[in-house]
Amino acid sequence: MKIKSLIILCVALAMAACGGKSTKSAERDTADAATEVAAVVDVDMLLSDGEELVGRQVAVDGICTHICTHGGRKMFLMGSDDSKTIRIEAAELGSFDQKCMNSIVKVTGTLREERIDEAYLKRWEEQVASNTAEEHGDEGEGGCSTEKAARGETGNTVEQRIADFRTKIAARKAAEGKEYLSFYYVEAQHYEIVE
Repeated sequence: MKIKSLIILCVALAMAACGGKSTKSAERDTADAATEVAAVVDVDMLLSDGEELVGRQVAVDGICTHICTHGGRKMFLMGSDDSKTIRIEAAELGSFDQKCMNSIVKVTGTLREERIDEAYLKRWEEQVASNTAEEHGDEGEGGCSTEKAARGETGNTVEQRIADFRTKIAARKAAEGKEYLSFYYVEAQHYEIVE
């Protein structure tokens, strides 16, 4: 009887030890995943290394140059100059505080890629033709001037923007064999004003 009780006790202790070890291992894995967020990078680096970072959690800081007036769901951070700008989407945060304007803002979130290809452009043309295209930006500018600048767009009307994209896609296909344009943005999970 005593031997049987001793065996049961040993088995129970072994199971408890294994459970405790896996809990500590899970805690360590969670801590490792949290440190997997890259050190805070600047906008320039994020844009240049975007292809390797898509789908990963990133931390980026830059000067907030614009928050969209249509609900504050998009914010733009500038890098070393105004030709290096990345879009930040509020996603589940809802909207960004206007206090971010002209401040250095640190954002943690997931880097996403928006691809513009021929199928994208055809859907856009269909939406324009059926008057279902989302309008965003200043009247008469054919879109948000800040977003257009971030993507290097030169067209002032929707038609010019689409033609501009087709020209750039053709150039990229000739240079790299890729029939699409990549634009990176961050889906924010947290942000704070640094300065």
